[in-house]
Amino acid sequence: MLLSDKDVHPVDKFVGERLRKKRKSLGYSQQALANAVGLTFQQIQKYEKGTNRVSASKLYELSRFLDEPITWFFGDYEDNAANFRASPPEENVSNFLQTAEGGELARTFSRIGKAVVRRKILELVVAASSED
Repeated sequence: MLLSDKDVHPVDKFVGERLRKKRKSLGYSQQALANAVGLTFQQIQKYEKGTNRVSASKLYELSRFLDEPITWFFGDYEDNAANFRASPPEENVSNFLQTAEGGELARTFSRIGKAVVRRKILELVVAASSED
């Protein structure tokens, strides 16, 4: 795959997503994570979006602070590489989940224990989204 210098590489995007999910799961703000590893919150934002690559030394510091091995950031990238090269609809989902409403919806929805209730809510959302 040939990318220009301005293109976001799929690996950088994948690592950034893993970083964002781990940070959020531990309850850290971008500022708190940045302070812990000697960066600005803007740099953490760029890492999480994949627009800036994480250097080896910063990846090491992040892995130590987040208590994960460096290899964790790459997870199952090879198994999901084709899926991670997101099409526009998948990018929309990813972008939505990064909003406050999207994150809250995902967290709240996942706490619904009964699959039948989750299915009914999904059907309602699908019906509401198809109305003009």
